[in-house]
Amino acid sequence: MDVVINIFVGLHIIGIASLLGGFLTQMKAMGAGTARFVPAMLHGALTMLVTGIVLVGLNQAEGHSLNTVKLGIKMAVLVVILALVYVKRDEEKVDAPLFGAVGALTVANIFIAVLWT
Repeated sequence: MDVVINIFVGLHIIGIASLLGGFLTQMKAMGAGTARFVPAMLHGALTMLVTGIVLVGLNQAEGHSLNTVKLGIKMAVLVVILALVYVKRDEEKVDAPLFGAVGALTVANIFIAVLWT
């Protein structure tokens, strides 16, 4: 079961890389006011959501103790990110504060995952 969990952790990291990478590729455009949510951002957020839910289930099945408060906060932040990206995905340009908020929430989610023990 550890191999399966590690595979989903890898897929979860690929999802965050896609979301953050999509944001970083649009940083220059954000400065010019022409940033948009690219499909990689939506797909990365969806990948994170699905693999995160699977990871919680697999870890519970293994009997590992889970920090449900941490997981709930991470899920809430991810749902906000996903909602913003999904709703604005077809717009030609997104306001810089909204686009920056998605980037800040993404980075916050990373730090919650890494630093909250």
